[in-house]
Amino acid sequence: MTTPPSRKAILSLYTSTLRTAKSFSSYNFRNYFVSRTQDTFRGMQAEQDPAKLSQAYNEAVKELAVLRRSAVVNQLYGGSRLAVEEHSNIRTRGDT
Repeated sequence: MTTPPSRKAILSLYTSTLRTAKSFSSYNFRNYFVSRTQDTFRGMQAEQDPAKLSQAYNEAVKELAVLRRSAVVNQLYGGSRLAVEEHSNIRTRGDT
């Protein structure tokens, strides 16, 4: 039987994943991954079985690695801001 991850480890993974999701320069990708992260961790919060919780945690760690690589590529090739986005100090590739 595997030991479930601690609450602190899960919260740390959640904040890292959410921070990475918010780093996408593309509005649609950013909103999708923030929503997906919140849904994933709500499911983990409701999970009572330690084995399933460990499995979900390990899967989320793998997804974080993929998300980080995707965010870097998205930042490299990010386009212009959309009209629905709030203006912020985030620089995109088109900014000079």
